Amino acid sequence: MKHVYLLTLLSLFTVPLTAQDTFSIVAVDPRTGEIGAAGASCVDLFQFDIDRADFLSQIVPGIGAVNTQAYYNPENQELANRFLKMGLAPDQIITELESNDVEDRPYFRQYGVVTLTNTTAKAWAYTGDSTNAYTGHIIGPGYAIQGNILSGSAVLDSMEARFVRTEGDLATRLMAAMQGANVVGADSRCAPNGTSSLFAFLKVAQPEDEEGMPSTLINVMTHDGDRKEPIDLLQRQFDQMRAVQVRP
Repeated sequence: MKHVYLLTLLSLFTVPLTAQDTFSIVAVDPRTGEIGAAGASCVDLFQFDIDRADFLSQIVPGIGAVNTQAYYNPENQELANRFLKMGLAPDQIITELESNDVEDRPYFRQYGVVTLTNTTAKAWAYTGDSTNAYTGHIIGPGYAIQGNILSGSAVLDSMEARFVRTEGDLATRLMAAMQGANVVGADSRCAPNGTSSLFAFLKVAQPEDEEGMPSTLINVMTHDGDRKEPIDLLQRQFDQMRAVQVRP
């Protein structure tokens, strides 16, 4: 089934070259050892029988994470995961991904990578020259924010501002970053839908979590034409999850 899933993703993101992920963040908390990611895009995943919006992000608990977007190819994501487990630094992982792109066209790709070694957090990002405008990335202490097909640079700037200024655990800060992109047309393709995107996700892995089973995982997928804001729905799931966690 895994191979069928990968083939499905390949057909979605490497044949129709206009299909890309849009805005995302990947981050670590050196104090707790948590590693997390969040993101969204204007792609109707229901058309491709994909049931989890977080497939764009790979987390290796206690080690690091990578978000793979812009002409997404799952084989490149698997390479990134392998490089994470080898203990490479984020900038080294990006270099290796550029050199070993499975289709030999790294200029189409966009990546955000973070690693955690003991209490040392590192981050790096890459935006290929042929990704669709507006495109760019921001690198900060222990986080990387990246996006393409955006309405403008303000989307990434707002995500960073919310993430940096918000107090709380990593999941809370990631949710705040997503709210920073909660504007109509953040992914410019979704402006006619009246939303920022069509799907959104947030996940955080504790150091002791099993790979592929993060302690925090919320997904939202909407149909094109629903005119429902995925980030608002993601916030609702987040709030419900936290309400359950604080019950005596």
